[in-house]
Amino acid sequence: MIQDGGHQSLIGLAFFGAIGMTFVVLACALPQFNLWWPFFVVMFYILAPIPWCISRRYMEEMSDSASSACQELSIFLTTGIVVSAFGLPIVLARAGVIQGAACGLTVAGNVVVFITILAYFIVFSREDDFAFSGF
Repeated sequence: MIQDGGHQSLIGLAFFGAIGMTFVVLACALPQFNLWWPFFVVMFYILAPIPWCISRRYMEEMSDSASSACQELSIFLTTGIVVSAFGLPIVLARAGVIQGAACGLTVAGNVVVFITILAYFIVFSREDDFAFSGF
């Protein structure tokens, strides 16, 4: 359930996510570019939070050393996905498939979207203040 300040946070995150996606769509749809290859970075936006979500699910059930290894593996995989999202438009621009400006718009969209994903996990993964601690 979203707490008091959660509504404003959620609206802000949606706004910044829309701005990031607008950069990516502009990199594809503007008449001087007119190629949709940079849109493949959206696949990385979908894949990026998956390792962290899976590790958070299993960290609660494991011991401390196993959960630490699981967490580090998820951070490693997430980092690989994020680096790939930045690398794809750069490689496409270097190969001459897309123009440099389209690469710049895609990288700008990547920055905004990944900061938004990070902010989501920071804002909404805090532990609740009220928790039953037992006897």
